[in-house]
Amino acid sequence: MTISRPDSGETSEPAPAEDPLVRLLRAAGCVFAEDEARLLREAAADGGDLGALTARRIAGEPLESVVGWAEFCGLRIAVEPRVFVPRKRSELVAREAAKLAAAAGPGAVVVDLCCGSGAIGAAVASAVQGIELHAADIDPAAVGVARRNIARFGGRAYAGDLFGALPAGLHGRIAVIAANAPYVPSGEISLMPPEARDHEPLAALDGGPDGLDLQRRVARGAGEWLTPGGTLLIETSKHQSRTTAAMLAEAGFDVRIVRDAEIGGTVAIARR
Repeated sequence: MTISRPDSGETSEPAPAEDPLVRLLRAAGCVFAEDEARLLREAAADGGDLGALTARRIAGEPLESVVGWAEFCGLRIAVEPRVFVPRKRSELVAREAAKLAAAAGPGAVVVDLCCGSGAIGAAVASAVQGIELHAADIDPAAVGVARRNIARFGGRAYAGDLFGALPAGLHGRIAVIAANAPYVPSGEISLMPPEARDHEPLAALDGGPDGLDLQRRVARGAGEWLTPGGTLLIETSKHQSRTTAAMLAEAGFDVRIVRDAEIGGTVAIARR
């Protein structure tokens, strides 16, 4: 209906009706409802069922798992339900690892440890051509996804517990280890957003009583796998970084902490 305004002689068109999908997503608490509606429709156009995809998102499943990919360092990284979704803050690990891999020269061996979807390894290999890329995770489902993401760079992924998953032939040959081991304290898992708490594997989140159990194991085990002068990078949090640095120093590394406040990233960089 058009409403006349005699005082101005102008007419006003009715406001366009809100997109019903946007309205549905907003009611479910999705802050970026317009963007999510677009991505869900794109996923449906690629062969998905929009109603089913929307229902999964409204039920709290991470958007990335629903549409099947996450953006990371400019790459489209495949993800699947019940696999850890790469975080924006982890781009700091990838950036710093890429600098070190480039400095190590052609053929440098890089390992993405606790790799999840393999996003960090894929980002490093995309930025630095000619590296030898390996990835490992304890979750076989994650390893399957990582293989898809790093295959285009000639990378190989293995299922197993930390360094136990890697081929013995990598002993003493690795120039860069990038480790995103879980670092959430067990008692804080219940405080995490439902998207993570209810839809991602506990093993990818729970770092033990103080959050640093896996980091300690990585720090203790990395030395024998690195080349002389090789580097271990561990993602941590700002408030845990001092403890992370101390445990790395105790393991014989020279350590520095790098932060990116814009994306919320904190990385301990330890040189053998």
